Amino acid sequence: MKYVPSLFDRATLLPLLSLAVILILQGCASSAADYDSEFTAGTAPTRLESLDTSYFELAPADRLDITVFGVRDLSGEYQVNFDGTIKFPLIGTIDASEKTSSELASTIEDALRGRYLTDPQVSVTMIESLGRRITVDGSVERPGIYPIIGRTTLLQAVALAGGPSDGANPKKVLIFREIDGRRAGAAFNLNEIRSGEAEDPRVYGSDVIVMDGSEARARYGDLVRAAPILGLFRFF
Repeated sequence: MKYVPSLFDRATLLPLLSLAVILILQGCASSAADYDSEFTAGTAPTRLESLDTSYFELAPADRLDITVFGVRDLSGEYQVNFDGTIKFPLIGTIDASEKTSSELASTIEDALRGRYLTDPQVSVTMIESLGRRITVDGSVERPGIYPIIGRTTLLQAVALAGGPSDGANPKKVLIFREIDGRRAGAAFNLNEIRSGEAEDPRVYGSDVIVMDGSEARARYGDLVRAAPILGLFRFF
C-alpha cells in the first residue's frame, strides 16, 4: 500500500490553471507568462519526526503507519483519501476525517473486535502530512506554501499569506484541487464571503489558491480574469 504523492508543483501549476480555465469556459483559450514565483514564506518540512502529531486531526493525503499487533497482513502504510476515508482490509471504508491517530486506532479496534479478532490492539502513526500544506499565490502580500492544522477556510488561507495586496481583486479567488484523482477548480468572491453573503469554503491540503489582481494577471495573463465566479468545482 505505497503512497504516491499528488501535489501541484511549480512546474505543473501553470498548465493546470490554463487547462482549468479553458475547460470551464468551454473553449476560451488564453496564454500566460512563465510561472516563476519563489515560494519562501511559511514553507514547512514534510517529515514529522520532530513533531508530536498525536493531537493532529487527520486530513486528506496524510500517510499513516497502521499496525495491528500480531497481524502482519493488516499492518502497513495507508493514505487518507480526499473524502477523509481510508480503505482497510476486512473492514472496508473507514471515516478518518478529523479524527486523531488514537481515535482512528480505536475505531479500527472496535471494527475488528469480535468479528475478526478477540482483543485487537492497533496503533496509528502519522508518517507524512503532505496534505497539510496549501499554496497561496497571486495578488497576496506573501505568496507561499503554508502549513495548516485542522479546519481551515478560504478566508483564513488568504490571511495566512498576509491578505490581499494593494493590486488585488478580492472579488475573484480561485481554488484548484484534486478530487478522487481528478483535478478541479472553482472561483469565489472574497468580499461576499467577508460580508456573510457567501459561504466561506473549506480549503484542504494540497489546494492551490490564486488571488486575482495585477500581480496575478502579470503572471498568468488572462487566466484568472477569465474564470467565472461560480463557487462550484468543475473537473478538467
